[in-house]
Amino acid sequence: MIRKELSIGGKQFNNRLMIGTGKFPSLEVMKSAILQSECEIVTVSLRRIDLSKTQEQKSNILSYIPNNIQLLPNTSGARNAEEAIRIAHLCRALTGSNWIKVEVVPDPHHLLPDPIGTLEACTKLVADGFVVLPYINADPLLAKRLEEVGTATVMPLGAPIGTNRGLKTREMLEIIIENASIPVVVDAGIGRPSDAALAMEIGADAVLVNTAIAIAEDPITLACAFKMATAAGRMAYEIGLPASKKSAEASSPLLGFLYSNTPTTDEQNREHSFPL
Repeated sequence: MIRKELSIGGKQFNNRLMIGTGKFPSLEVMKSAILQSECEIVTVSLRRIDLSKTQEQKSNILSYIPNNIQLLPNTSGARNAEEAIRIAHLCRALTGSNWIKVEVVPDPHHLLPDPIGTLEACTKLVADGFVVLPYINADPLLAKRLEEVGTATVMPLGAPIGTNRGLKTREMLEIIIENASIPVVVDAGIGRPSDAALAMEIGADAVLVNTAIAIAEDPITLACAFKMATAAGRMAYEIGLPASKKSAEASSPLLGFLYSNTPTTDEQNREHSFPL
């Protein structure tokens, strides 16, 4: 079986499913879903960390994230580049991790990322020594600019955050994947395990899922389903999917066999005739 590791920021990962930590009914359920998914990267917002508590206290979300998981703080809530940069530095001081998922979202209704603010923030944070994973629209040109300034990945959306609508941006995602020299992580909009599998089949390096798992009736079991779908999609991509065809093609030459051995009318008459 072909199995290539995912490499981000000089670290290697086997699981290509990343999980967000928002919207879960409880921290206990969140932790169980993370464990069931066997994910190795988890993103968390600074706004969800209780700064008045220590990591040993149960009210702190960080104590529910296993130590062997790569923590990916994000700049959720930042409306411009300046706020994203400030939040990133606070996250590094608090968690000790120089990994940061950059989110610059000025519109509270559609929650679409600001391309100009994102590029500005990423340029500064890369220079400040961060491993930067930017959340972006499915914009191939912006993805290339971010790669050029040194981001570790690009994270284009499949659909707006929390909509569970799947890969509405598939054509643009395919262009980004084709031209990227850094990992492409499909982030936002993935609502079903089949969406994750499709993202992997078209060549994405990883997917990030939060809402679909967190609001499910059984988040723990669905986390497992996403794990398997992500692995299956990646396996299919690595071995190569067969090309689609416009016309039908029988898998066995059954009809030809029957037709080629069917006796003619004259032959049938001879078989059933009686000698005089």
